[in-house]
Amino acid sequence: MSSPATEHVLPGVPAEALAVPPSPKGEPAGERGGWRRGSAGAADPGPTAGPAHRPPGRRTPTLLRRLDSIPAPLFCLLAMATVQSGIAFSTPLFGPLGVTGTTFLRLLFAAAVLLAATRPRLRGRSRRDLASAVLLGIASAGMTLLFAGAVDRLPMGTAATIEFLGPLAVALVFARRLGHVLWALLAGGGVVLLTLAGGHGSGPGGGGHSGLDPVGLACAFGAAVCLALYILLTHRVGAAFKGFEGLAVSITVGALVIAPFGLAPAWHGLAADPHPWLLLLWAAGVAMLFPVIPYALEMTALRRLPQRVFSVVASLEPAVSAVVGMVVLSQLLGLTQALGIACVVAASAGSTLTGRGPA
Repeated sequence: MSSPATEHVLPGVPAEALAVPPSPKGEPAGERGGWRRGSAGAADPGPTAGPAHRPPGRRTPTLLRRLDSIPAPLFCLLAMATVQSGIAFSTPLFGPLGVTGTTFLRLLFAAAVLLAATRPRLRGRSRRDLASAVLLGIASAGMTLLFAGAVDRLPMGTAATIEFLGPLAVALVFARRLGHVLWALLAGGGVVLLTLAGGHGSGPGGGGHSGLDPVGLACAFGAAVCLALYILLTHRVGAAFKGFEGLAVSITVGALVIAPFGLAPAWHGLAADPHPWLLLLWAAGVAMLFPVIPYALEMTALRRLPQRVFSVVASLEPAVSAVVGMVVLSQLLGLTQALGIACVVAASAGSTLTGRGPA
């Protein structure tokens, strides 16, 4: 994305990552997913321009510049917190609506919000761009459904650590230095520690897991595969579509993919409940926490971060998941789990700091 001579103002974040996003028509993304800097004088109103002559859209670039001044890894952390909070707060819906019904309603509400907000235009899009958005929708649907299924049968920290094998694989594939591989392996060691200790959490939702449920493990590993595909496809869709139009299209596809499996459980659950509107409001609320807000934050981060750096920064997800599980679901951490979290945190910080040079 940047030449070796480009100055890096943040650890792991190139200077070009702080540029203003592309014009409404968009422009090709730079190497490794960064936005290219636009014309230097395109938005300059000239020295004589005063407040009375300020163009109607003058405040928008200023807001975008302020948003772009936020370190991209912070978007990742916010996305992780909202994802895990959304998962934790959606678990009460698994009883009346089922995992598939809850997932379908979440994606349905998310698609409705994103379509209304972005109104994506598909006319004139290349087949490759549309295919990427469809594949991203399938990957998002699989990741959302399978991770929910894993959390329904495993402690959140355990499910998240196994799911992290997807980003870890991406980090290893894109590694070009021995140090990058070592950081990824350290994060993998933390995943192993957390997984081995995952069946020993205590508290509601954790204490009932005396071992690692095979179906839950299968769901978690499936979510890991979908997450790896999600990272790669989000990079491509984010570069091809303006703003969050690609996200709106992909989430809509995801809702359609889940519909054959989740429509009936959701309908029966709502029909049998004495307060169906409360369930719908709850589902709408968790849809904002997951997937609307975190997917938007992650797409923003992936546009500005190299895929390798994003993948290892995402290694913080098991730690965030364990903390949210402890706070919301009373799933307490053991010493081995804490050690595993320390490994992934160290790997994430080390990879970001050593990612300052050209990869």
